[in-house]
Order: sequence, then structure tokens, then C-alpha cells
Amino acid sequence: MEQIDSVDPAAWRAPQWRGDRSWEVWLDDRDHAALQTAVAASVARDEPIHAIDRTSFTASELRSKLERVSHDVVNGRGFAMLRGLQLDRFDREELVRAYFGIGSFLGVPRPQNGAGHCLGHVCDLGEDATNPATRLYRTSARQRFHVDSCDVVGLLCLQKAKAGGASFLASSLAIVEQIRASRPDLLRVLEEPFTYDRKGEIPEGKAPHYEIPIVHRHRGKTSVFFARDFIESAQRRFPDVARLTAEQVEALDLIESVAQSEEFRLSIQFEPGDIQLVHNHVLLHSRDGYEDSNDPEKKRHLLRLWLSAHEPRPLPAVFAERYGPLVDGRPRGGIQVAGVPLTIPLEPE
Repeated sequence: MEQIDSVDPAAWRAPQWRGDRSWEVWLDDRDHAALQTAVAASVARDEPIHAIDRTSFTASELRSKLERVSHDVVNGRGFAMLRGLQLDRFDREELVRAYFGIGSFLGVPRPQNGAGHCLGHVCDLGEDATNPATRLYRTSARQRFHVDSCDVVGLLCLQKAKAGGASFLASSLAIVEQIRASRPDLLRVLEEPFTYDRKGEIPEGKAPHYEIPIVHRHRGKTSVFFARDFIESAQRRFPDVARLTAEQVEALDLIESVAQSEEFRLSIQFEPGDIQLVHNHVLLHSRDGYEDSNDPEKKRHLLRLWLSAHEPRPLPAVFAERYGPLVDGRPRGGIQVAGVPLTIPLEPE
């Protein structure tokens, strides 16, 4: 198999995974029985959904499979796709309990927006994709390659789009190595701070924007924080933010062009019952724009989890500007606004 960095298995190129489908993990009848038993036990003890963890979610028959998935995502290739979850075995609350139980083997749920939602609904809510303050997951627009503000992001497909909506992954570690080899001058630019917009979701005591480099080397590991829409939003919304230099724009363009190339971009089609899990520090993800059905019951709808990993990648202190205090054993990441309680909306809001 082709590897860019023999030390980190997350430094890969797309052709490797087009021929090797080991990233697909199928759920069988035994797995479903274990999930249903664990969900029923969770309901019976009236356990709050946000309190579900890998000790309380007693899906023992499924444990080894989920532990292997967790290792592959957090310490291996950086992604996995659980396939074949039979949605019709669960009502919505039961399904969310099963989803949080699966996620609990990778990490602890974190809030995804200023409203404190620990469950996100990725669907078109009719918001204006051209408005810099809009979070694009609430539209049908194409999303550029980016990371989310958490260690691991999970997406559970309830309904796929009528057309489009493909998921794309690219190894940010492999992209960094490509830039190191071809344009070391631009790699140095990416190691200096860029300014990001918080899009109105501002933690207590923080400014409406913050600075963080894109490429980091810390304790022997490379991590990447890239969200160009948030960088460009800061440029449009805040006159006090320094304007991007020509070199910075060239560096941003280079990341995107490499990520979009056939050598680096892996395309994955969602089917209902799929759960995609992605490690944000080593992979970028994006999606194609999509067209929805006119039938409200057939509109594209994914459920999103942001997770703070149980075995987190070491991050430099500058990540605290976005992730909160980087204290061993303490959950990190997410969007935390003072006075906002954590909630789990079962329907889009």
C-alpha cells in the first residue's frame, strides 16, 4: 500500500482506498440485537442521552468491532464507515441512543453550535448560503474541504439526496507532505496564523474572531486546522482583521487544488444507515452540492456528532483558542457559549 509517511497511517492517497475497502465495517444481525438490547436498557433506566458512555452502553457483542473502528479512526487511517444500520428497527429517540452509544466508543459528545446542540441535523433548512454568518451544513450548497472543531465527526445518514451530496475525504497529512515537497515556501506560510470568524458563536471572554495556523507540528505529530469559509468570512465581516496576503491566498488555493485532485480525493456515497466517522486533525472532508426531493420525507438528512476522543491527538496550546482548555482527561472542542445548556434536539431546529 502507498503511504506518504511510514510513521502515520493517516498519510494516504486516494487510490489506496479505492481498491481496499477495509474502511467499510458492516453491521450484522448479531450487532443489531446487541444495539437493541443496549438501547432498551438505556431507556429502562431513564438514562439521559448525553450521559450514555462506553461503560453504560452494554453492547458487549459489538464492543470489539467498535473498539477496532475507534482505533482505525483515531490512531489509524483516520476514517471508517459503519454500514448497514437498519433504521426501521428504532424510533427516532432509540436511534439517537444507539448512535450516541456507538459514538461513545470513540469519544464524548460536544456542542456543535451556539444553541448547545450535541446532535446536529445536516439538512437544507432554507438558509442563505451566500450569507457569511450561515453555517453551510444547514443548506444544500457545496461545502469546500474543511475540518470541524472537534477531534472526530460522525455523520449518520437517515435519507440521501435525490441527486448529489457525495462525501469527499482527503488526507491533510498527505497534502502537507505534497506541499513540503513542491512548495516549502508556502508550507511556511501555512505554519503562521490565519484569522477565523466565529460566526456569532462566541465563548465567554473571547473576541468574535480568533487566530490559529493551519499546519502544526507538535510532539512528533502533524495536525491540520483548515476551514477556508471561516477565514474568508472574517475577511468580509471584520475590517480590523489583516487582509490576506497574495502568498496566503496562494497557499489556501494550493491546499484546495491538491485536495480536489484525483490522487488525493476519495469519494464516498452515503446510503441510509451509513455512519461515517472522520478524524479532523488528519483528514479534510467536503461534500458535493445536492438536489432534494419535493417530498419532505425524502429530503437529505444526516445526524451529526462531534466527539472529543478518548485517546486524543496531542495538540499545541494555540488550539485552546477554538477547543477550550487542553487538559488531559477533560473533553475538548465544540462550541461553548456561556449560559447555554447542552441539548439533544431529535428534530431540526
